[in-house]
Amino acid sequence: MFRSAPAVLALGLLLVALAGCAGATADSPAATPSDEDHGRIDGAAEVSEPPLGLTTVDPEGSLRHLDLLGEEVTDLGAVAPPSTVTGDGRYLFAAGPDGVTVVDSGRWTWDHVDHFHYYVAEPRIVGIVRGEGPATVATTNSSTTGGTGVFFAGTGEAVLLDTEALSRGEIAELFRLEVEPHDGLVVPVGSFALVTEPRVGVAETVVVHDREGMPVPGASAECADARGTLTTRVGAVIGCADGALLATVEDGEVVLERIAYPAGTTAPPATAFANREGRPTVAALAGDAGIWLLDTRQRTWTLLPAPAALVQVTAVDDEAQHVLALAEDGRVLVLDGATGAVLSTTAPLVAESLATGAGGPLLIADQQRAYLNAPAERRLYEIDFADGARIAREFETPTAPVFVAGTGR
Repeated sequence: MFRSAPAVLALGLLLVALAGCAGATADSPAATPSDEDHGRIDGAAEVSEPPLGLTTVDPEGSLRHLDLLGEEVTDLGAVAPPSTVTGDGRYLFAAGPDGVTVVDSGRWTWDHVDHFHYYVAEPRIVGIVRGEGPATVATTNSSTTGGTGVFFAGTGEAVLLDTEALSRGEIAELFRLEVEPHDGLVVPVGSFALVTEPRVGVAETVVVHDREGMPVPGASAECADARGTLTTRVGAVIGCADGALLATVEDGEVVLERIAYPAGTTAPPATAFANREGRPTVAALAGDAGIWLLDTRQRTWTLLPAPAALVQVTAVDDEAQHVLALAEDGRVLVLDGATGAVLSTTAPLVAESLATGAGGPLLIADQQRAYLNAPAERRLYEIDFADGARIAREFETPTAPVFVAGTGR
């Protein structure tokens, strides 16, 4: 089990036999979530506060969920040992040798713009999206509507999943297209999806497709070396060699806008974005040259200096404009998003994990806390970034938490 350390707290261990639920879709909730019912589905209970948790995957594929409110731990069964895991606040998408396994944590938040609804349901292993080669997953901010994109680089298969069906415990493909194999993307935007197309094996163009997989006439844009994507409250971002492409939906049509890097910049382009879920500002490393901040609301880039050698950054995008960074020496740095100044730091929490390659620590930003997995150290850390980077809680884990996703968000 997980244990809170150093003051070892007694944690309850709740075992859930999900292995037998993986194929039991006949008893899945059948209701259709919508704006009218605020994301509710049959079998889910509405709760009064976000059911925040951390769901981890170890090297053998074992899944565990830590409830951050009550500190209970749930064993969620196992998946094939994954190479990557992507989370969207509810689901985990674990890419393995035969495809992408979808895990439903059973915890989610329904964003109704001016207020939120929070739900808890039985967790389950939903099923597998078959495919070969490395898989890249792109999600939205909704875990009950819209689509989820999966691109298999080895075969060039571009898949759009029905996220509403996932909420009912079903794997349903809205489309599966074949393009030339490359490190591509399928990025859902409203009822559409953006699919990259290559030139000489490298993503070069982004084409808008409808839910049936048909290209929308005249809806495409150049995006050389398209890499990295994230959805904010404003729209979907895709990184390009010369800036970013922002996709929004207006009057039922996709609008593609190019946000160019500042004139004269020599900093490397952003290739991976991270932020507090849904916020308009995203952060990315600018190689070794600094930190890119992209404000999708203002359509502007800012380049901050890097105070140390960094491996990851994420934007909290709160009133204090906090930016969080994971340094190569294992420290978490809290930065001023306006100046890049270091406000506070932790001790080297994941130095062993980074030095030994025991797994990729992931820094997750939330409204009031940050979370960090430490595979080699067998720890999960909760960090109060607004209080001098104080370690608020520390949890021991029975195995190496190689992958982690924040759930209930």
